[in-house]
Amino acid sequence: MATTRILFAGFGGQGILFAGKFMAYKGLIEDKQVSWLPSYGPEMRGGTANCNVIISDEPIGSPIVDKPDVLIAMNLPSLDKYEASVVPGGKIFVDSTLISRKVERTDVDVYYIPATATASSENLETLANMIITGKVIKEVPEFSLDNVDKVLGKIVSARHQDLLEFNKKAVEIGYNF
Repeated sequence: MATTRILFAGFGGQGILFAGKFMAYKGLIEDKQVSWLPSYGPEMRGGTANCNVIISDEPIGSPIVDKPDVLIAMNLPSLDKYEASVVPGGKIFVDSTLISRKVERTDVDVYYIPATATASSENLETLANMIITGKVIKEVPEFSLDNVDKVLGKIVSARHQDLLEFNKKAVEIGYNF
């Protein structure tokens, strides 16, 4: 792995920052250079949220992801805004429950995952983010399921330890989708 630039994008409340933190921490545990740069609007829920994550074998010069290798779009405004910025040959992951339009580009790999509907049907309502993250782990060759338990143990807060197994299940569902 040289460097993988990931952009998670959606609405506040969708777990965008948590999913980005998960991937960044995974890189950290696997002894990679990591950058995690969250960005969100002033609203508590429903505003914009995105997260720039860079995982590299080499030192990272800037935390800004302006040309992502991987885009995770959890809502239509995010897909509209960032689709054109993905590098040719990159990957776009779309929550097809919330985004009905198809990606217009033909020079990227696209994965349509009904993450929100799947989360709801599996009684994991707040974990669509982790379902898509599981699919990212499967489809991006630089990543693997190694250390998922260890990472979740570090980033799931003490007061939410009851959600640890649900997060693990969501990642596995996405990975197997």
